[in-house]
Amino acid sequence: MNAPAWLPRFRGPLHDARTATVVGRLLGIAVFLCFLTGVLSHFLQEPPAFLSGHLPTRPVSGYRITQALHIISGVAAVPLLLVKLWTVYPSLFQWPPVRSVTHALERISIALLVAATLLELFIGLLNIVQWYPWPFGFRQVHWALAWVITGSLLVHLGVKAPTIAEHWRRAPRTSAIGAGRPTPDSADADRRALLWGLAAAVGAVTVVTAGQSVTPLKDLALLSPRDPDVGPQGLPVNRTARAAGITAAAVRDWRLHVDGPRPYGLTLDELRSMPQHSVELPIACVEGWSKSARWEGVRVCDLLARAGAADGARLRVVSLQTRGGYGVTEMDSAYTRDTLTLLALRLNGEVLAPDHGYPARVIAPNRPGVLQTKWVTRLEVLV
Repeated sequence: MNAPAWLPRFRGPLHDARTATVVGRLLGIAVFLCFLTGVLSHFLQEPPAFLSGHLPTRPVSGYRITQALHIISGVAAVPLLLVKLWTVYPSLFQWPPVRSVTHALERISIALLVAATLLELFIGLLNIVQWYPWPFGFRQVHWALAWVITGSLLVHLGVKAPTIAEHWRRAPRTSAIGAGRPTPDSADADRRALLWGLAAAVGAVTVVTAGQSVTPLKDLALLSPRDPDVGPQGLPVNRTARAAGITAAAVRDWRLHVDGPRPYGLTLDELRSMPQHSVELPIACVEGWSKSARWEGVRVCDLLARAGAADGARLRVVSLQTRGGYGVTEMDSAYTRDTLTLLALRLNGEVLAPDHGYPARVIAPNRPGVLQTKWVTRLEVLV
């Protein structure tokens, strides 16, 4: 069961089951929180059929909170995972690597767990800065890896349950266990020092990244890719009008088309002449940044009622954009009947800037930022 001779040797007292269990508990909390909030995010972006009409629009900042927790727990998991791997090394490289069929299944589950978790965190960190140096779709792979991690983790916990139970609580203090060997007291002291250092590392990476969504920490967000105060009209953007292929001609000739039982079209002036409403709602993106703003515009439910649509009709929203994803999105009936859902024309008291979706954009409560469609040109009622 020893590691091959060519591998570095670590004989410190903290490469033991007790330390691995303590760090594993902390890592498990971070992974569980990251997984749970990731599932919520996925369901809000791609609602399964059984949730149709039941997506929650309250609290209005729900997605802002859960996605911030997703990013924070994912970032915090990085130092936790590295320390966890350090505590179990060189057990990861046992020799011979396989001793029986049961042992082979255990080793495969560990290999899948370690590889999938490392890859999941790596691509998740690159997604935060919107850098995609791979040929596959991030969201699909990120979602699939989450389930690989979950399955392999359950197998691993099942195999290691006796060891985890044995070392879940601290062992009673005893006398020295041999000349030249550390006593339980000294091992506990070393373990506490390691855990304090780990807590400092987790706290540091959290403080310097969480400010993009946690407003009180914004001045400390040294490593955050987004400053929530920097952007047109004091609000960040992920995709500019130029990047989306929005041309001056398309905006100049803009009309809103509403397709339903009684289809109609509106110029911008006609849209502005309709009753205007003001709401305070956050824009919250999957990368983790978010900020609240004051939006003004026409209620989507009023636009649909004018088209003869039934209350709570589902909606397809079409953008002018010619480049990038989410040019066409769908809106669940829970959003279309909510009076806070607007086709916004103004932001923080000013006409929408081009990068924020001029002439009109969607803003809805508790909705992912990628679905808050900009440069809206058509609303299509779905039966």
